[in-house]
Amino acid sequence: MLPESGLIEDLPSRQLLRGLFHLFFGREPVLTDDGAYVKELESGALTPRQLVEWLVDSAEWSHAAPMTEFGPSLHYGRGVFIRSLPRALRILDIGGAAVGDPSGALVLMGYPYPFDELTVVDLPSEDRHALYRDESRPDTVETPHGLVTYRYHSMTDLSSYPSGSFDLVYSGQSIEHVTRRQAGSVLSQVRRVLRPGGILALDTPNRRLTRLQQDAFIDPDHKYEYSHPELTAMLHGTGFVIERAVGINYGGESVARGLFDAGELATKRGVFDEIADCYLLG
Repeated sequence: MLPESGLIEDLPSRQLLRGLFHLFFGREPVLTDDGAYVKELESGALTPRQLVEWLVDSAEWSHAAPMTEFGPSLHYGRGVFIRSLPRALRILDIGGAAVGDPSGALVLMGYPYPFDELTVVDLPSEDRHALYRDESRPDTVETPHGLVTYRYHSMTDLSSYPSGSFDLVYSGQSIEHVTRRQAGSVLSQVRRVLRPGGILALDTPNRRLTRLQQDAFIDPDHKYEYSHPELTAMLHGTGFVIERAVGINYGGESVARGLFDAGELATKRGVFDEIADCYLLG
């Protein structure tokens, strides 16, 4: 039973610890966990919130506890990738609107650095697939990292942006929403708007795994899902040098058997070198 306050943190220490271990790990706490944590909770040396932080940051939760929900795990993996992107002052985010959050996907998913300018290019809500329609958002949004400005037009036309005007272009889960021919044009335009030495970072579903998942596109709005060799060839063909290629959420054991295992992909979440065996190409 919950205490009168209705708050889990007001449970007796041993009940709180047991409930959290079952919630996070699906198991009873071992005696060493029980004794140490209960003693610290009862003495006030550890607050319930601090206990949750220890469990969330534990190796068991981060790397070993089986995960059941693939979607949230994939968002976690994308966040790890986004937090690895370089510091940039002028950023163009292609397709970067976030449903329900006006700060945009890059800020929402953890880009850690302040910026002078973040321009988000996305279609007007009425022109998007029904899955991605959202309430109208302001043209500018002040975030803790800097000002976000929205520009509403197709990602296939970047002609309004001056050459060499951005340090970083990010394309998260967007290149698959246009045709291969259009994607080649987008990449050529991205090269033009990047300053010399600027960086393009993108993530997109890996066709090798999505075809194991199902025969059709995993999203009805997708026009093409790439394999690692295809995406590499297209980037090289538009003049890019690939400095880093990583996969997001690893499914190597099941992929080797020709199977799609959402549990493996959800549990092995984050960024991995074995890009071809991951759900997303980065």
